Amino acid sequence: MSTARLPRNRATSPLRVAMASFIGTTVEFYDFLIYGTAAALVFPKLFFPNVSPASGLLLSFATFGVGFVARPLGGIVFGHFGDRVGRKRMLVYSLLIMGSATVLMGLLPTYSHIGLAAPILLTLLRLVQGFAVGGEWGGATLMAVEHASAERKGLYGAFPQMGAPAGTATATLAFYAVSLLPDEQFTAWGWRIPFLASAVLIAIGLVIRLSVAESPDFDALRKRSVVVRVPVTAAFRKHWKQILLVAGAYLSQGVFAYICVAYLVSYGTTIAGIDRAQALLGVFIAAVVAVVTYPVFGALSDIYGRKPVFLAGVVLMALSVAPAFALINTGNPTLFLAALLLVFGFAMAPAAGVTGSLFSLAFDADVRYSGVSIGYTLSQVLGSAFAPTIATALYAATKTSNSIVAYLIAVSVISAASACLLPGRWRRD
Repeated sequence: MSTARLPRNRATSPLRVAMASFIGTTVEFYDFLIYGTAAALVFPKLFFPNVSPASGLLLSFATFGVGFVARPLGGIVFGHFGDRVGRKRMLVYSLLIMGSATVLMGLLPTYSHIGLAAPILLTLLRLVQGFAVGGEWGGATLMAVEHASAERKGLYGAFPQMGAPAGTATATLAFYAVSLLPDEQFTAWGWRIPFLASAVLIAIGLVIRLSVAESPDFDALRKRSVVVRVPVTAAFRKHWKQILLVAGAYLSQGVFAYICVAYLVSYGTTIAGIDRAQALLGVFIAAVVAVVTYPVFGALSDIYGRKPVFLAGVVLMALSVAPAFALINTGNPTLFLAALLLVFGFAMAPAAGVTGSLFSLAFDADVRYSGVSIGYTLSQVLGSAFAPTIATALYAATKTSNSIVAYLIAVSVISAASACLLPGRWRRD
């Protein structure tokens, strides 16, 4: 659909663009995150059956982490063309690539059918997913922030961030529904349904993304003929400190998110003894709450400043993790939900709600897609990628959740220091 045929106020409405970014990001994170749930519940048995359950879980989470390895490449490629030819076009491509890989996962034969080729193909498709999502977040965030007025950049910049918990909720709900099947049916074919359902969500996301106009900041660059020839090189030359600080600032948020989404489902079911369906329901409810709380703190950052709100979230995450594991270790499903609400629904919300506007405004418009995408995806590789694997290994080595708590507090300290050094005033911009 050509945006030129749409009424201008409809195509460029900041709220409309923010909603389009939210829905598109929700679809992409649904695709990316159903893998994490499957890695915790079903992939060890189907793709790594010839090793011990603990080793199978480690290998399954390792393939989960492999997707993050491709993210920086996706950030570089999509960032380059996003700064060269436009944000909107790259978001359409990322959605198509992600959806294709996810549907193919749902059709993939298991180890019992094709042997070693099964985990190899699974890993390759995971790499494709990582490549696509590496260009997703930066573009969606820029579309929302660059269309917004100066007084609302925090609020609208939270909408793409809301897509992560919304995608988590949707993915978890899908797996919750199929987890109600008898174990034999769930293992045989039920787990495939959430992957195949992605085809419908991708179609919806494409229609919405094609209906909005290009970013006004990029249009202004194009009209003034100041589009950078090699944005990635320029981003590193002009903003290498910002790239590293964005990576450090996001570190705790990414680690906490994937510990909550992927690892705690496995920990809760295998170690704390919580029923699989109840554990998934807990993640779903916490994710829904996060969708509501993120924009609240995004709006507060427009009043009180982005850095103070972001830093408050990092501190709250560090303070929440020990009580959360104490609640989970009771084995009570209600307290498991309370723990997820504490961390995922509330403690992470201040930082997550401000991430989009704080990070994107640290870069000049001509290299913004490249700069923010590289910093964000670098953090994903260094932190999020193998967070479930590290948590699994720590518990296996120590037999206590205290080692995981120490790990999460350590990444929070790094994020707090990086956030303090990021450009920007402590008061309202």
